Amino acid sequence: MLSHLECARCGREHDANAVQNLCHECASPLLARYDLTRVGRPTDENSLWRYRDVLPVRNPDPAFSLGEGMTPLVGLPAISRHLDATVLMKDESLIPTGSFKARGAAVGVARAKELGIEGIKMPTNGNAGAAWALYAARAGLRSVIAMPEDAPLITREEVEASGAELRIVPGTIADAGKAVADVDLFDASTLREPYRIEGKKTMGYEIVEQLGWRVPDVIIYPTGGGVGLIGIHKALNEMLELGWITGKLPRLVAVQSTGCAPIVKAFDEGRAESVFWDAAYTDAFGINVPKPLGDFIILQAIRETNGTAIAVTDEQIAHDRAETARLEGVFLCPEGAATISAVRALRANGWLNAQDEVVVLNTGAGIKYPAVRL
Repeated sequence: MLSHLECARCGREHDANAVQNLCHECASPLLARYDLTRVGRPTDENSLWRYRDVLPVRNPDPAFSLGEGMTPLVGLPAISRHLDATVLMKDESLIPTGSFKARGAAVGVARAKELGIEGIKMPTNGNAGAAWALYAARAGLRSVIAMPEDAPLITREEVEASGAELRIVPGTIADAGKAVADVDLFDASTLREPYRIEGKKTMGYEIVEQLGWRVPDVIIYPTGGGVGLIGIHKALNEMLELGWITGKLPRLVAVQSTGCAPIVKAFDEGRAESVFWDAAYTDAFGINVPKPLGDFIILQAIRETNGTAIAVTDEQIAHDRAETARLEGVFLCPEGAATISAVRALRANGWLNAQDEVVVLNTGAGIKYPAVRL
């Protein structure tokens, strides 16, 4: 049951019953905290709302859900043989709006409506804006979405179809943020509102439940803003406190493109925060984030779990995207393919061994990227 909001940096508590963005003290992201003594086991709902006791929406409306969550966790036997590793894929391509962003949008929009918010604004690399615009439409909220001109065309069409106001700008997601600075609506951008992460953390709950309430050895996540990785780490710690899991947590791996790798650079240099990545570009557009707001939380999660961060080339991503389709019949999004490239690289350098059980996240549908060549 939702108790309060807590600053991820300074620990200051904030009222969860009021509309909140960043910490009033240090302008850092806020994390939802729960009275875990009142949490029951998952319900039998076939969606992320089965974990309603650790979600912030006090009175979920069953009619609002589009069935988001409970995506398959499937083996990749051919890829596993090819890479000499045990690889399982959490396939978010089957979720509403075609990407894992629907998890954050479903919970974030539901909570926004519950708090009386009338509209939202946000910059996006594509999929998040599409998801938030469509869920906002379902909730009857206004939305203004800004995205870089190179964002996938299909995500632009999703935003326009929802009736949202769409602003297209040159540059990166950082430039898109400036394009909505003048809009007088609630800022729902990455980690500037507390509840997107709560929807995304359900990936962690589902992975553990689908494995029979045990954890894998490693979870590899394509990292731009990093909300999913932060959310999975948060879910694992909640389950540890609840007694639903025991022992060591999975090692968390952040994978980025060599064209935009601020987290990898910070990790390799032992820094607590990243530095803005100039001239950022990658075909894996969802991870083209020059400096994540939650960089310090991402790095902390990696280090606390004895994980790592690794950058792979766009050429390797394209190769592994094509190879996974050929060997497994799975058409990954470029960001999802980056996780296969990470397995390949981490096996080659010995960080992974053949006995490790590795879960990779395919964060969206490959068909949403028709302009990205294989």
